[in-house]
Amino acid sequence: MGAQTVGLALASPFRSVGLSSTSNPQSATDPILIIAIIVIAPLFILFIARRQGGLVALRHIILLAIAGALYITLTATFAVLWPTTYLLMPYPAELVIVPAYILGASGAAVLYLVLLMEPQWYIVDLVGFLAAGSLVAILGISFGILPALILLLALMVYDAIAVYYTKHMVSLADAVTEMKLPILMVMPDSAGYDYTSAPPLQAQRAQPVEERSAVFMGLGDIVIPGTLVVSAFVWLPTTPEFLGIGANLWAAIGAMLGSLVGYAVLMRRVATGNPQAGLPFLNGGAILGYALVALLAFHSLGINLSTGAL
Repeated sequence: MGAQTVGLALASPFRSVGLSSTSNPQSATDPILIIAIIVIAPLFILFIARRQGGLVALRHIILLAIAGALYITLTATFAVLWPTTYLLMPYPAELVIVPAYILGASGAAVLYLVLLMEPQWYIVDLVGFLAAGSLVAILGISFGILPALILLLALMVYDAIAVYYTKHMVSLADAVTEMKLPILMVMPDSAGYDYTSAPPLQAQRAQPVEERSAVFMGLGDIVIPGTLVVSAFVWLPTTPEFLGIGANLWAAIGAMLGSLVGYAVLMRRVATGNPQAGLPFLNGGAILGYALVALLAFHSLGINLSTGAL
């Protein structure tokens, strides 16, 4: 919920600087590329991870990619918070310093080095939180309501298949915990939990539920339902208002609260000790929460099936 709130706050600034990943946010086919990446990337990671030295190489590649993404999003965020540029002497040379670039580069570099040397759970979660908030904003401004719904529905089905049937998403989680990457959010039972020396996830699953020290959740379980939250806020009209709050924000809140209810149900399933697909619960809750508010506010789901527009 925190990352989704950050995504809402970043949506307008990111949209103003052109960070949308699509040229036509209402295109119902644009989510296909994202879906393809999400389907193919885990298979590629598992293929490389099973090769000698693959995990080490993958860790460095993914960390560099994360650092690059953080630089872009942190710079865009700092540019909103500190938009001023400063002219340096000698003034005729027209040399300028942009604080946002310096802060963005510094933040990304520091987080990269800490992840490289001491990837404790709170560092992994911090980077995951920053990445999730940025991705939520970017995907939300990139997809209108119809494309966002298509993305959520398709990935609900895929996640269920990948966890319960092919089980390759479970294998992916094992590889990611070995690499200590912020692709999984870590929820330990105590602040003193040492993620760097934690046993492999497979070994942890073999333990009784009450003896496990942490619960893990994929970053996509935060980002994907959050896409609908930001999409509702960005692409729906503000009228009608209720209690001084626009209908678009109410729809976003509905999706957010729906995903939170889905999360509560998911945690009850996780308590059984078996790996669970998160998106059927989280996406399903987000869609139901959005639909309830949209029907109350607009008497429709807020989409035109022929164009995906209002």
